[in-house]
This record gives sequence, C-alpha cells and structure tokens, in this order.
Amino acid sequence: MKDYIVRATACNNQIRAFAATTTNMVGEAREKHNTSPVVSAALGRLMTAASMMGSMLKNEKDLITLQIRGDGPIKGLVVTADAKANVKGYPYVPIVDLPLKENGKLDVSGGLGNGIMNIIKDIGLKDPYVGQTHLVSGEIAEDLTYYFATSEQVPSAVGLGVLVDRDYSIKHSGGFIIQLLPGADEEVINKLEERLKVLPSITNLMSKGKTPEEVLDMLLEGMEPQILEKIPTKFQCNCTKERVEKALISIGKKDIKEMIDEGETIELNCHFCNKKYYFTVDELQEIISYAQGE
Repeated sequence: MKDYIVRATACNNQIRAFAATTTNMVGEAREKHNTSPVVSAALGRLMTAASMMGSMLKNEKDLITLQIRGDGPIKGLVVTADAKANVKGYPYVPIVDLPLKENGKLDVSGGLGNGIMNIIKDIGLKDPYVGQTHLVSGEIAEDLTYYFATSEQVPSAVGLGVLVDRDYSIKHSGGFIIQLLPGADEEVINKLEERLKVLPSITNLMSKGKTPEEVLDMLLEGMEPQILEKIPTKFQCNCTKERVEKALISIGKKDIKEMIDEGETIELNCHFCNKKYYFTVDELQEIISYAQGE
C-alpha cells in the first residue's frame, strides 16, 4: 500500500484533521541511513509529522523544516517537507542502542534527551518564519502538541508511531494531527478530549490494519467527519551534482585548492539521502576557476 495523508474536517468546520500512513517513506529513510531501531522510530515520527505539516502549506514552493537538537546520544534530527508532502530527513547519529523502556517501547525520549525543536517555514517571505520550543518529553508528538499550542496558538492533538520489526525493517508507521479551529464550542472540545482518552495508540491501530480514514473515523466518532482530500506522500530528495557543487564552492578556494593538491577524486555525500557524488581533480580545477571568475 502506498503512503498517503487524508485531510478532513468535523463538527461543521470547528475541527480540522490529518492522518497519515508512512510505512514506505520511513522504511526508505531507514535503508538510506542504516538506522538502528530507536533512531528509526525517532526519525520516522518526525518525518510523519513533517508530511502532514507539509500538506498544510498553501503554496507549491513553500517548505517546512523540523529540526531537533538534543543532548541525548542521537544528538538531533533534520526533516524537510514541501507542499506536496515530499519528505526527506536524516539523523545526526544513525546508530544508537538503548535498552527498551519499562513498557517495552523504544526509548525515543532517552535517545534525544533534553533540547530544542525548531520549526522553520520558508513561505516566500524575505525571511523564513522560525518557531522554537523546548522538548517537553522528547517523544516528538507531545513536543509538537506543545509547539502548536504555544507558537501557533492552535490547540492540537498529535499522535505519531513507528513499529520496528525484529529484522529492523519498518512494520508500520503513521500518525494524526487534530486541530481546533478558532471559535470551537466547549462541547466540541470536551467531546474530542473524551475520544482522545479512549483511543488506542496509533501503532496499535495500524497493527490492526486501520487505514488513515478509519483512524479519523474513530477519533472523530459522533462529530460528522468529512474527508476532503487524499494526498500521496513519499521520501524524495532533490539533491543533484550541481547543488553539491554549489555547496563545494561555499567552503572556500583554500580548501578546494588543498583537495586539488592531494591529486585524488573526492567523494561527497548528501546528508538527506546518502547519495554519493564524485569530483575529479579536473572538475575541482574548473570549480576553483569558476569561483575566481576566470
């Protein structure tokens, strides 16, 4: 089954809701970065959130970047999504081994530790919008719930889950974001809070084969949910040799000259997808000539 997001409203437009299945996307990220289970879970949760937040963007060229920096052994994560819900991401440290928590779940909060989350929206303005929040739990869903409430003043409920199989592959991955729109009735708020209390975890629902549509039906039971749109989402990196070359120019002529003096082809990796790019001595010479305006 392909990954996708459903967008819905409920209670006569007092609630907007998103739910996603992202198993393939997170599986591809795991393969590209060779992540250990706890890192797969952390990266997968953030990528799932980014896919839904990307689908909230209004213009085709808009981008959103979620960046976590923590004092735990994972160190941090960076994930970027566009308005078409194409997502790419990477962990600072791909392999981390931690004991399971007492409830048998992967210790994502222990992996990330204490730190901050930055939400960067590039929506065509002179400067990107940057929101920042402290990690309140390091479990990512709670951190985003806190971010929406404090930075965007939108009361929200976020659920994210990644189930890693014994062979380290991704068995299930998905999530939801439910948001109260301005002027929501107290009765609607209470009803939603009651539904959230009794809903099983997102991984539990997905392991039972529930689709994003069924997850929203359960979450918004009795609130007349209406599915508005189904949006494909996938892992997609837009790196090219030309982009990597621009990054190479930015490191400065002195460093490029040292590479030329070593007389060997150099290898550079894209952070997001681990694709390798090679530059020969002749190509480096061309780059330095271009940088000098010759």
